[in-house]
Amino acid sequence: MSNDELRNEAPWRIGLRAARANVAPGLALQIAALALVLAYYFHPPTHAAIEAVARVHERWGFRFSVISTALFGGVIPVIYLRARASTRHQFSIRGGVALIAFWAYKGFEVDLWYHTQAWLIGSEPTVRTVVIKMFLDQFVYCPVLAVPVTVLIVEWIHANFCWAPVLADIGRGRWYRRRVLPVLISNFGVWVPAVCIIYALPTALQLPLQNLVLCFWTLLLAHVMQRREPAA
Repeated sequence: MSNDELRNEAPWRIGLRAARANVAPGLALQIAALALVLAYYFHPPTHAAIEAVARVHERWGFRFSVISTALFGGVIPVIYLRARASTRHQFSIRGGVALIAFWAYKGFEVDLWYHTQAWLIGSEPTVRTVVIKMFLDQFVYCPVLAVPVTVLIVEWIHANFCWAPVLADIGRGRWYRRRVLPVLISNFGVWVPAVCIIYALPTALQLPLQNLVLCFWTLLLAHVMQRREPAA
């Protein structure tokens, strides 16, 4: 597909193409996450090991959330993207540091979100609880806050920390459709099944499993943003 065709491609097609391109690794990741959850409930040694992670999370609190999410959402993906010639241009060293800082903050936000849901809806992993949390997560939190803010920050980093081209792009109109919708569609393909698995765990273990999925999704986001129409 030529550069002109990529620029003129419908946003929903970009999201679907990225999701299709990552069906196999995404499915493998979801199967691995499901296996981990089943092992937690039915395999005593795995249960004991995972409970040790939960105790560290509970002891460290939001410090654990910030450090672990910065590692899996920022450090590992940035190292991977910088190591590949085809994606090295996406983030300078300064941009990589900014992305790591952003995901460090997101660790606090997501952990707070998980605890807020547990307080409002409950922490028992019943079908009703999991479905309600999945709906709020994927069809309220993500389209309203999580995905638009993530796209804004990544665009700002790509614009060399200058808001002028980002704001100019927003001023062109249909920003949400052009920029957010492709990422949101790809997001659904990974996170709808993933959060159902995540919410089947106790609250203290939800963020650690989310971090494993996040590492893959950050790379998927880089793929979608690489195909976007230039912001400036």
